[in-house]
Amino acid sequence: MHNNWLAAETSAHQDHVIAHVIGASVLGYFVLDEALHVLLDIGFVWTIYLDGQMVLLPQVAAIRELELEAEVKEQLGREIELLERAGGAHESFKHLTPAPVDCLITAVSFFARGDCRRLVLVGETANLVMETSLASATIQISAEN
Repeated sequence: MHNNWLAAETSAHQDHVIAHVIGASVLGYFVLDEALHVLLDIGFVWTIYLDGQMVLLPQVAAIRELELEAEVKEQLGREIELLERAGGAHESFKHLTPAPVDCLITAVSFFARGDCRRLVLVGETANLVMETSLASATIQISAEN
């Protein structure tokens, strides 16, 4: 299954966060400071760290907590608004990447392999897969049908 990926245990906190994102749709994401920040259609940003730890914050609070210059935070806020309003289909964003597929989250699976983690957001029609490496501090996002 999944090229030697093994199902990984989730903590009570991770389970709590995951319960809140079920039923939300992924609008887009951005990677910053070795973390993936996923914009959800419920007005929240789901931050997922390299090790799979996660936090869910209202988008205003999530943006405020980022260690960025005020100007960059404002631009990110504008991009989020555009993405929420227009779906970002014909926008080119500097910070945000629109979701590559429609993903209304129905389940979340967590896997591990050595120092790598894999989080699969199972969607109604397509999945989003996030793979991280603690060794190289990389984050990759892909769509899976």
